[in-house]
Amino acid sequence: MQTQIMDAMKAAMKARDAVRLTALRAIKSALKNQEIDQGSALSDADCIKVIRAQAKQIRETIAGFEAADRGGEADEARAQLEVMESFLPSALSDDEVAALVARAIEASGATSMRDMGAVMKLATEEAAGRADGRQLSTAVKAALLGG
Repeated sequence: MQTQIMDAMKAAMKARDAVRLTALRAIKSALKNQEIDQGSALSDADCIKVIRAQAKQIRETIAGFEAADRGGEADEARAQLEVMESFLPSALSDDEVAALVARAIEASGATSMRDMGAVMKLATEEAAGRADGRQLSTAVKAALLGG
């Protein structure tokens, strides 16, 4: 994954794509910081976690720019977010999340909201970072309350 990011950085430099280069440099920096903190090379799963955290940070930045009515900066941040998301696995659709939650409920034997923690644990493991925690939580609550 890190070699893909470096190759994309080189391509962005050659194309003089400043927005893409900025996003890639932010990713590279975050990966390097995590690697130093961890004390060893990062696996692809670790890289995805770091990129996901960076993307979340950019989403919060976009919300701040929009709240401050700074559209130009929000647009630039959105472009950076697209670059970051291109390195993440594709997200699960709502139907796929619902099916995943149904399997987690069946596997855990959950019958009420008291069992939500066990269901969330299984669902989060199975989603493997392809679904947002909030999305999973909402689906689990709906399934446990509705059925």
